[in-house]
Amino acid sequence: MYDIIIIGSGVSSIFLAYTLAQRNHKVLILEKGKSLEDRNCPLDQGETCNCHVCGKYFGFAGLGKSEGKFNYSSDFGGELEQKIGREHLQQLMDEVDDILCRYGGATVSKYSTENTELVRKAQSCNLQMLTTEVRHLGTSLSTKIFQRIYEELSSKIDIKFEVDVQEIIKDENAFTVHTNQANYQSHNVVFATGRSGNEWLKIQCSRLGVKQGKTRLDLGIRVEMKEQQLRSILQDTFETKLSYAHEDIISTTYCMNPQGRIIRKYQEGLVMPDGQNFRERENETSNLNFTLFTPAYFSTLKEANMYASNVIGKINQGTDRIVVQRLGDLKRREPTTKEKMMKNRVQPTLEADYGELTKEIPKLYIQILLEFLNHLEEFIGEAIDEDTLLYGMDGKFYSPIIETDDYFQTSIPGLYVIGDCSGVTHSLSQAAASGVYLGDYLSNTK
Repeated sequence: MYDIIIIGSGVSSIFLAYTLAQRNHKVLILEKGKSLEDRNCPLDQGETCNCHVCGKYFGFAGLGKSEGKFNYSSDFGGELEQKIGREHLQQLMDEVDDILCRYGGATVSKYSTENTELVRKAQSCNLQMLTTEVRHLGTSLSTKIFQRIYEELSSKIDIKFEVDVQEIIKDENAFTVHTNQANYQSHNVVFATGRSGNEWLKIQCSRLGVKQGKTRLDLGIRVEMKEQQLRSILQDTFETKLSYAHEDIISTTYCMNPQGRIIRKYQEGLVMPDGQNFRERENETSNLNFTLFTPAYFSTLKEANMYASNVIGKINQGTDRIVVQRLGDLKRREPTTKEKMMKNRVQPTLEADYGELTKEIPKLYIQILLEFLNHLEEFIGEAIDEDTLLYGMDGKFYSPIIETDDYFQTSIPGLYVIGDCSGVTHSLSQAAASGVYLGDYLSNTK
């Protein structure tokens, strides 16, 4: 009999298990994917995924090893502050950073995006500048850190890989977890399956009678422009996150990559443009890229996924097709052609189809982007180059919000849900903080 069984071994699970292991709890982690050293997927080399269980999204550390960017902020990356309070969240994120540094994270300096003068200037231009402290580990260092944590964890708790959790049954005193390997019993069960475990989580919640709420979906156009155009606002902050209000819709920039490249992202059966920081590769560029994401809310996960498939799937056309258009052509309502692109001062870092975004994506996203760029011009004090490139279309997916109490406990006593699969956290730092938070709570109630 275990004290706690954790299903999933992503970031929230790791920090929960780490907290519990320091206090001698009997813990079992069950993971659908593989160990960190065995996680391999052709997608990482730009090829087609042929994994039985995708090694890019599943396995120890989850998406924590993908880029390892920990934004220590209450202002974006989730809604954990509303659940536990701003001061408590900051304390937890400080603890998360301390743990990362304990295993090698301190070799990368933490930086701040805060700049009081720029914040005031942004506000005068009808933009909101969101600030944070960042420790950007990068894929290589992040992988080493989580491997070191795994080696310590595995000496204190049980971790089993390639486990298919089939059913969870609650009786009066304990849970029985039925899997393809064996059955396990525990006093408490924690779902920590991340965004990638949504379909499995939906089935389990339905069986157990746990309510799932609305689902958020962010879609947006990825922008690739001259890096020097934003140098005035990036030289002291490296990465800037800006938000813009269109009526009652708040759109926010995401994954700003100075000197970075655009790569293809494969998720939810769709192909999207994604940013890759120059630190991830030796060859930097003179470009900068980011996505302006606009959120929408749907009553169910199915509806959210269907909308994304209708929009992005239409662009993909059953392939890995992505469309790119020059900003000047978009404004003049002209298609971008090969001839125009040959003379373009901003050369694309991603091979994409030249075309016309107004024929590919809903007009709202184009309208919001053009309004945002107008305000951005005012902010930087110069016109955005018409050779700037616009890629359709990026997406950011979220789990449905699951009804829980202040300690992430569902309506079933002893059953908890943390991290991104809870619908509350949307970032590595807040997912990790939710794990430490629940670990402290379970230790104090033992």
